[in-house]
Amino acid sequence: MENKNVGWIMISISILIVLMVFLFNNTLMESVRNSCFIQHGNVASCEMYDSVNYQTYLALGIVGVLIIFGLFLIFSKPNERIIIKKIKEKKVQKEFNLSSFRPEEKQVYNLVKENGAIFQADIIEKTGFSKARMTRIIDKLEGSELVERKRRGMTNVVVLKGE
Repeated sequence: MENKNVGWIMISISILIVLMVFLFNNTLMESVRNSCFIQHGNVASCEMYDSVNYQTYLALGIVGVLIIFGLFLIFSKPNERIIIKKIKEKKVQKEFNLSSFRPEEKQVYNLVKENGAIFQADIIEKTGFSKARMTRIIDKLEGSELVERKRRGMTNVVVLKGE
């Protein structure tokens, strides 16, 4: 529930409490007047009269605190949504020295680089290499930390390292 709604509910309940306090105060004062008039003849000198006033002021003070807190909730800022915009930084393309790799390893690396992520089965299909040969090629590229394999069900997805 939002803060403003809680604040309005607190103020509404506080107003109902104030009404109940005044109704209770009027009933109690009537009772005090009748009993004190019979005993003392004067209501102002009766101790019960002061006690009822203290209780009324205490109740109104507590209700005042509730109203102030309700107003604080109404006028305070709601929870601010923190919007984080992801700004894609230009990824610095790392240039790797591929001169020590064989042509088929360079071909596989370039396929992965072009696609970002590609199923190992698709690489096999595009290059025409056998499964065993593809596994060895990807093992060498993984060992050089250029690509990594991620298991997806019954096949692997080959992605560039760090993506």
